Amino acid sequence: MNRCAWVNMKNPVYIRYHDEEWGVPQHDDRALYELLILESFQAGLSWECVLNKREHFRRAYDGFDLEKVLRYDEAKVAELLSDPTIIRNKLKIRASIANSVIFKQIQEEYGSFDAYIWGYTKGETLVEDYRERTTSPLSDEISKDLKKRGMKFVGSTVIYSYLQAIGIIDGHGDACDCCKAQRSK
Repeated sequence: MNRCAWVNMKNPVYIRYHDEEWGVPQHDDRALYELLILESFQAGLSWECVLNKREHFRRAYDGFDLEKVLRYDEAKVAELLSDPTIIRNKLKIRASIANSVIFKQIQEEYGSFDAYIWGYTKGETLVEDYRERTTSPLSDEISKDLKKRGMKFVGSTVIYSYLQAIGIIDGHGDACDCCKAQRSK
């Protein structure tokens, strides 16, 4: 099977992510929330590093149950900071909790985070080969809005990666078999 060149072919987790998840339109708020939090941890790191720790993050963040994360206190922050199986960056951990509050506010304002994020493209998927760029006018606009609302670790590069992850941007290269399968639907 032909895949995008960024996939580490020695990492089954990465291969499965590329083949089954990356670029597939996602509309479930729980999944959108999980990926947004994980992408914010990617800032300055590789996505493969975050992805390899995903199951540990799911455990540490109570299955990315938004209502539970909204109740995190200093004791929970200390617990997360002492967990060697996740990325223990104090600023990112604190930001993930604060960003959760803003995620909830966006849900309340738009009815769902899905309505907010997909509203930028009126529900359409944009096709851009992953080699073209790492930011776009769309990721700039969304990043600016999220920052204005108070989110952290949501720069344009992080948001561009997020848009690829949730399928707003289909970034599979033309030679990739996933690209051919997804675009033929």
